Parts: sequence; C-alpha cells; structure tokens
Amino acid sequence: MATQPFDLAGRVALVTGASSGLGRHFALTLARAGAKVAVTARREAPLRDLAVEIAGFDGRALPLALDVTDQAAIEAAIAAAETELGPLDIVVNNAGIAATAPALEVTAADWQRVIATDLSGVFHVAQAAARRMVAEKRGGSIINIASMLGLGGASLLAAYSAAKAGVINLTRTLAVEWARHGIRVNAIAPGYIETDMNRDTLNSPIGEIMRKKIPQRRFGQPADLDGPLLLLASPASAFMTGACLVVDGGQSVVM
Repeated sequence: MATQPFDLAGRVALVTGASSGLGRHFALTLARAGAKVAVTARREAPLRDLAVEIAGFDGRALPLALDVTDQAAIEAAIAAAETELGPLDIVVNNAGIAATAPALEVTAADWQRVIATDLSGVFHVAQAAARRMVAEKRGGSIINIASMLGLGGASLLAAYSAAKAGVINLTRTLAVEWARHGIRVNAIAPGYIETDMNRDTLNSPIGEIMRKKIPQRRFGQPADLDGPLLLLASPASAFMTGACLVVDGGQSVVM
C-alpha cells in the first residue's frame, strides 16, 4: 500500500497517446510519482526517447506501439504491458485527434476517424483493461481525458466536441457498472493547455482573444493537470468514481 496519498510506488500504469503533448507529460508525472509506465502511441521513436528520459530519473517505462482504433492491437499492448511490468493498476485514456471544419463541410471519413479514436478508442482500451482487472480481482483506476468542449458546443469542432461529451457520459456509465469490481472510472476535462502543438496559436492575436474569455485570464500549463491526475490515479480518490474534474481556469462556467 502507498504510504503517501499520491505515492504510486509499486503500481503499474498505461498511458495512450504518450508520444507527445499531454500524454507525454502524464507519463512523466506518473513515473515521477513512482509508477512503472507503459507508454503507448502510434509513433514508436518518441516513445523510446520518453522511456530513456524516464530511466534517467530511475523510473521504468515500456514503449509500445498502439493504435487505439485497432482492438487486436489494444489487447496485445495490454498483454505486453502486464507481462513486462505487472498487472495494470492505472489506465490513462489520452489518445485523441481533431478535425477542424464547419459542420456543413465535415466529411463522413473525418467524422468516423475522430469518433473512432476519441470515443470508441477510449471505450475499447477501458474495456480491455477492465476485463483483466476483473479477472485478476484487483480493481484499478481508469482516467479518461475528456475536454471542456465536451461540456459545451464549439464551432468547427463538431466531431471532437461530440466525442468528448460522449467520453464524459461513458465515464459515468462505466463507473456505475464497474464499481462493484473495485474499478474507479473518472475523467479530466482540460481547457486550453499550452503544449508544443498549440503554443504558436495561443501566443498569436487569435490566442489573445481566446485568453480574454478565460476568467483566470491565462492558458493552462501541463503541470496544472498534475494534481487532478495524481488524485485520480492514487488511493487519495478511493471514494471517487464517475467524476469529471474540469481544469479550465473557469472557462466552461461562462461558455
């Protein structure tokens, strides 16, 4: 058992979409808290670099190629993670994509691609992990990364907003079904968090307009998600399931 509320020593985590951005940050945060981490994404090279970085502070990471739209690949990745690191205690469903276009112009292919990754992928990873948790009678924590855009509409992001709203309600449904197995399912809904991918946009004139709509008058930093992540991953949230922690500087309140 962990001796401190956010201590993850001896626990095993799997993070999807860990090759860059928030997924990479989540993997580092969990590893620094003591967890062994299976880092997964479609691109393997950045995962290997991440594993080396984690080894640099005496952590343990296992890089695994994974496309969350491929159910066979999900099963294989989870099996490999458990073989190398041990039974999963924590799953962070972070992999996601977006297609930006007016709703009248969204193609069927783009719609299906976003839903397959951002919603169906979350379900299939959670389901595969939960099946093992139930079989091993271990319980665990599943953390789904949603978005504040799942709480309100956003122009040009119809598929993404719909998928993230689905993630929030899926989280609640799975929490109810799996509570009796000791599996907690919660979500984090970030607002605009500055990463390498969006930094130029957020620091542009358009970004300044966006910033003024946030009550705290700033964009979030990846570290702003560390507390919610470690809370949900650790025994500190033992009586929490079905929750959605919104981390957006208050923006969803005024959307």
